[in-house]
Amino acid sequence: MSGSIVAGILAPHPPHLVYAENPPQNEPRAECGWEVLRWGYERVRKSLAALDYDVLIVHSPHWRTFVGHHFLGVPHFKGLSVDPIFPNLFRYHFDVNVDVELSEAMCEEAKASGLVTKMMRNPAFRLDYGTIASCHLVNPSWSKPIVGVSSNGSYYYYSNEVGQEEQIALGEATRRAVEKTGRRAVLLASNSLSHRHFTTEAEIPEDMSREHVYHHGQYLWDMRVLDLMKQGRSRELVDELPDFIDHAESEVKAGALTWMLAALGFPSYPAEVHAYGTVIGTGNAVVEWNASHEDVRVAASPPVG
Repeated sequence: MSGSIVAGILAPHPPHLVYAENPPQNEPRAECGWEVLRWGYERVRKSLAALDYDVLIVHSPHWRTFVGHHFLGVPHFKGLSVDPIFPNLFRYHFDVNVDVELSEAMCEEAKASGLVTKMMRNPAFRLDYGTIASCHLVNPSWSKPIVGVSSNGSYYYYSNEVGQEEQIALGEATRRAVEKTGRRAVLLASNSLSHRHFTTEAEIPEDMSREHVYHHGQYLWDMRVLDLMKQGRSRELVDELPDFIDHAESEVKAGALTWMLAALGFPSYPAEVHAYGTVIGTGNAVVEWNASHEDVRVAASPPVG
């Protein structure tokens, strides 16, 4: 049976959002915080609960590799992941299952496309907080296995455009692997939008009176990007991302968003923006591409004429 990608989620990973939810896996405790973004994730969970899917595939900027694209290749990981910047917020005990068959298929498809690839077979590997945070916020019960994909940064040393071409090829390989293995997959692009951020933290991290976008210029860029998503202009969006990267220090430079849009076939239907908000000054949006929602909208539209 042929598989398919049933949805794609722009799933930003600030550890603050996990911290504010107080899940049992995370040691630090919070009072509240960043509710708009967390409520956006709640809406994503409700949307995905209505879908039949087998696996989450996550591309994280915090699993950074410089020689090839790496894929998790161990069936089960368990351990403690500590955010190196915010150890006071994120000390998370993870217990994660991996769809190794799909991971290997993605690795082989990418290799066949001429990309440099490698399976990560170290059972003591500590999963990065980007992978963990995005997967937790989308599926806090961890009821689905995952496939983790590294962020290969080497090609961005040539130019943003060269880096994006590499991620487009990886996205297309991902789609082929999903189809060949018969999986129904949800993709997670684990990154923020604009990424200039404060260098000091409030005494109480969840003090929302201290939270705002770093500056107006990057806010305007975030709104431009979200507008293109809402209009279904994903190819135009990818064309503009190199400028967005340079002007807003955007975390999309890690490649996750381009990878996901390519795997989705550059959707021309509108994305659903569930939330936008800031975390230590960075711009973050929870956005869903779900073709079934577009089918519903089209079916509900009144006839013309």
